[in-house]
Amino acid sequence: MGVKSKAAAAITVLLLFFGYLWLQGGLDYHWDSCLKSYNQINKFNHLPNSSVAERTEGSVGLEECPGQTFQSSLLLSHLLAASSHQSDVLLQPYLASWDELVKFMEALGPMVGLISKEIETKTSIIRQLALLADESPEAEVGSDKSLIDYVTTEVGVLDKPESSHHAGAYHSVRSMIHAELNQGLVDFHHQTDSGCRTLLRLHRALLWLKLFLEKLAETPETGRLRSPSELCREAYQGTLAHHHTWFVRRAAELAFIAMPERAFFFRLVCMQNQEELSVLLTTVVQALGEVYDRTQWALEENGMLDLP
Repeated sequence: MGVKSKAAAAITVLLLFFGYLWLQGGLDYHWDSCLKSYNQINKFNHLPNSSVAERTEGSVGLEECPGQTFQSSLLLSHLLAASSHQSDVLLQPYLASWDELVKFMEALGPMVGLISKEIETKTSIIRQLALLADESPEAEVGSDKSLIDYVTTEVGVLDKPESSHHAGAYHSVRSMIHAELNQGLVDFHHQTDSGCRTLLRLHRALLWLKLFLEKLAETPETGRLRSPSELCREAYQGTLAHHHTWFVRRAAELAFIAMPERAFFFRLVCMQNQEELSVLLTTVVQALGEVYDRTQWALEENGMLDLP
């Protein structure tokens, strides 16, 4: 085996291990103070969902991009649907948004795509809990099989998102929080696979992707356009890196090195240049921000930003 082959194999093993550890929840740290400051600032810059919808209307031709698995138009429609209900976030379109974001990550290559596997597992946990709640609304903690016990030992991973048409307890972020608190499913001192803890991990990853897309949309008046690899690394260092060990941060750096150049992103969303890409991504980032802010407030109000 050549030197290059050995290096590629080593990187793949590291990233697989990275995804496994991240999945087990053993890499989470407390929010960094600067990240909390970011969230406080966003409270005062909050845009109602109607404003986001108005800004997207006519601002960019969001149509299907032929030949691509990831579709920005679908992502935007799911995000707008997720924030269509007052100040809450509807879980079904929220998870559908993640399905599209996973396709986005997988399109960036196998190194970055490995990270998306952990995201898929976490969206499956919430879907499983929702399905179980629909099938067994009388399930209670303290019985032989609580919701969490049943999901982690018997249900398995659901491959079809449509199999969980959320209603009731898992209809929205706030209804899930309320239901899991009432049933004692949320543990503030130990790791569990509750929907709330799982949502927090997705929430942190959403901020990373939001900041990356925000940076990718920037069109500096002077100077060069920075590489997507550099921008993604910078977004990671300001968000998820605060929750990861030194080893995982190094593994993530390797994944970002393999990220494609900017021209790839033009083709991915059927845009011709940076100006067109900027318009599209700004629209998507606004919708992402609305969903992120609403989720942030719901978690913060219930003291869930530091769930173990």
